[in-house]
Amino acid sequence: MLVLDNILSDRGSKYAVSGAPCGSTAEARALIDELRKTKKFAKATHNSWGLICGEGQVKNDDGESGAGMIILRMLEREGLKDHLVVVTRWYGGKHLGGDRFRHVQTAVRAYLDAIA
Repeated sequence: MLVLDNILSDRGSKYAVSGAPCGSTAEARALIDELRKTKKFAKATHNSWGLICGEGQVKNDDGESGAGMIILRMLEREGLKDHLVVVTRWYGGKHLGGDRFRHVQTAVRAYLDAIA
């Protein structure tokens, strides 16, 4: 799994993005469980993810409402299938409002650029 850590920081919140080739929801959950074995990621506030595979579009906001849909839209726009993308956020104590959606986009873009 490719992990890009500390890619963005805003008002105390920190972001990372991770991903790997993945063909099913079960495989996605296994990859996320593996990511959470790292203490830092286990303590994250949110591990939102998206995956487009043979099962269709699968997402999980993990409490970051709307984040999974943003990830899916970006994967769809890129035509990237069978690839899991996880955006991790450590909450910094201040609400980010709509900026959090831009930050999810920034994180996914950083990942897509890294694998290009």
